[in-house]
Amino acid sequence: MAQTIAAEAFYSGALRRVDRFMLLLSPVLVAAAAWMLGFRPALGLAFGCAIAWVNFHWLKRVIAGFADRATGTATPGSGQGIVFRFLLRYVLMAIGAYAILTVSPASLHGLLAGLFLPVAAILCEAMYEVYAALAHGL
Repeated sequence: MAQTIAAEAFYSGALRRVDRFMLLLSPVLVAAAAWMLGFRPALGLAFGCAIAWVNFHWLKRVIAGFADRATGTATPGSGQGIVFRFLLRYVLMAIGAYAILTVSPASLHGLLAGLFLPVAAILCEAMYEVYAALAHGL
């Protein structure tokens, strides 16, 4: 019973740890890109990481809104706001990509790579969870 409670407490912190991994990986990846590829791709990567981080947080809010709506705890008019925020994420990503492309086409590859920051953070979280399960029996 105690092990189940400890495991539940550990796994319930996954989103918080993914957020921290994103904040940790961003400067490391941008510095590596600046060193290996140059300033413009690193700048695109930094913008991509920022967009991915904001997108991740907005997605969490949208999913929480959908869950509130499904359970009936949301206010009646909040459905339109949820859909608007969901679509706004993609509009802002498209505007960011267009702005980067018009300023510096070389930065576009960095921007696109930066959008995969949550994938890298989730991979780090998965490796951490495997380590915790093996080391602590969670």
